[in-house]
Amino acid sequence: MSTMSDSPAVCCLDDLGLLSFRGPDTRKFLQGQLSNDTGKLLPGALLRTGLHTPQGRTLAVLALISGPLDAATPGAAADEEVLAVLPRELIVITAATLRRYVLRAKVAISDRSASHRIYGVVAAAAPDGLPAAGSYPYDGLRALVIRRTEAPAPPGEALARTRWRALDIAAGLPQLYLPTSGQFVAQMLNLDQVGAIAFDKGCYTGQEVIARAHYRGRVKRRMQRFVSHSPLHLVAGDARQLGDGRSLRVIEAVQREDGRCEFLAVTALPGAAAEPDPTAPPTTPAAAAARIEATALPLPYPLE
Repeated sequence: MSTMSDSPAVCCLDDLGLLSFRGPDTRKFLQGQLSNDTGKLLPGALLRTGLHTPQGRTLAVLALISGPLDAATPGAAADEEVLAVLPRELIVITAATLRRYVLRAKVAISDRSASHRIYGVVAAAAPDGLPAAGSYPYDGLRALVIRRTEAPAPPGEALARTRWRALDIAAGLPQLYLPTSGQFVAQMLNLDQVGAIAFDKGCYTGQEVIARAHYRGRVKRRMQRFVSHSPLHLVAGDARQLGDGRSLRVIEAVQREDGRCEFLAVTALPGAAAEPDPTAPPTTPAAAAARIEATALPLPYPLE
């Protein structure tokens, strides 16, 4: 960010949407479905969590915030509201999955993506340079700002979506999209390393598999960060092989100015014993030709 002025940088995250959960049973309901402890969700804070299948596969990575977003929201005083930020392309399937578990719980699930817009804001020097209203700390000097669609964007210099994505990659923050939803156990996405799993909470969907992987230490495939040696275009869901033969599945990717690709991908940890990978491309001459030479880059947290 050294090329920018002292003003914050603002990125319009139009590919992200909002799911609203409202009702007296909201937190109890989410506590039984998501991998983090909703009791830790405080006003003005952001809580990362995951929605999983009974087999522990992650369907969506969510950023929870405590509502209501608008003081004038009808019923806000009587019914608690929690909102989830996630890619718009997963809104429908995520809402449908969670509605199957509502049963008698007093909670309503609705899509509020059309009424609000999400911005990513990067402070120039210190977090206190971020907007105060509707701002939720995201990572380091970054925050999410949520405003009604008709409201003006937060003041600041425009930041490209690819630049925000590059910051996510450097921070090792996973995101899922339609091609990767349901493909990985939570720890393969490093959800345990980014504070998205509470191992001391009660049961939730997928908890048994996720806890077993944690306590038995059997996760040999993890999301790792790489940069290609030559110009390359990758997108989430691409299945490739590294030069050393390890298969990988791309989680997030962005092209640098020189054309090289920086990306997050799930692959075997260096030195880990080989194990079957259901997401690996077939072993064919074409697959071998598609191998990519890339250098591993550090993440801001350790991998087991």
